[in-house]
Amino acid sequence: MAASSSAVGQDLGYVSSVCHVSAREYESGSLTTQPLGAAWWLPFEDYSPARVFPSFKGQRNFTGLLWCATNARLVGYESWLERDHLLALDFDPAVVGIASQPFRLDFELGGGHRWHIPDYFARLSDGTGLVVDVRPDERIRERDQEVFTATESACASVGWGYRRVGGLPRAFVANLRWLSGYRHPRCLDPAHAQAMQECLHDGPTTIDYLSAAFGHPVTVLPTLFHLLWNGTFTTELRSRTLGHDSEVTLKAKL
Repeated sequence: MAASSSAVGQDLGYVSSVCHVSAREYESGSLTTQPLGAAWWLPFEDYSPARVFPSFKGQRNFTGLLWCATNARLVGYESWLERDHLLALDFDPAVVGIASQPFRLDFELGGGHRWHIPDYFARLSDGTGLVVDVRPDERIRERDQEVFTATESACASVGWGYRRVGGLPRAFVANLRWLSGYRHPRCLDPAHAQAMQECLHDGPTTIDYLSAAFGHPVTVLPTLFHLLWNGTFTTELRSRTLGHDSEVTLKAKL
């Protein structure tokens, strides 16, 4: 995440009192507009997108819907990079709810009216919120940074976190894409899961060993990958792609 300008942040200290948020309820479709300071408690993770995703002939970015295991419903994205960050949010055990384009923020900035629709809102397990904007460093202009800084200030004023994110490590993206294919509960075989957990109580071992020790790999691997996705098992995902020699560990209980 890019560092914010402290000078701009000080100038925007008032933003929570003048910033308004507009959001659309998922079930009824009704629109609500309130000061952010009065609306921060709303379940934005369950709201509909604040705008329609454009789709047209010759479009250079790829839009779509991704089924998220976190809240068991489809969540939208507007580029491959957004999809990768959506997978990362779905993979994060601290995230318990995700919404795309969750609301519109309206605020005064530089003597004029500005508005911004963040890419994602995530509800965290401690009850707080996290707002995420996906934009690579090389695509950020001065006006963009002003809006991101204002959004960060608004989020901080109601106790939410904020991230402006760019590219992810290539190995991590490849691993997330692979494991996400096994995130649905249907991939879990309880018998195989119990056998592998008992094995890992004795210490780490490799994917190659686990896939062959408890049956045919075709039947064992879906459960193994599902348990890596949901965090029951852990392995190195950021610096290298998964392989037969990847070492799997049973996640320590807190």
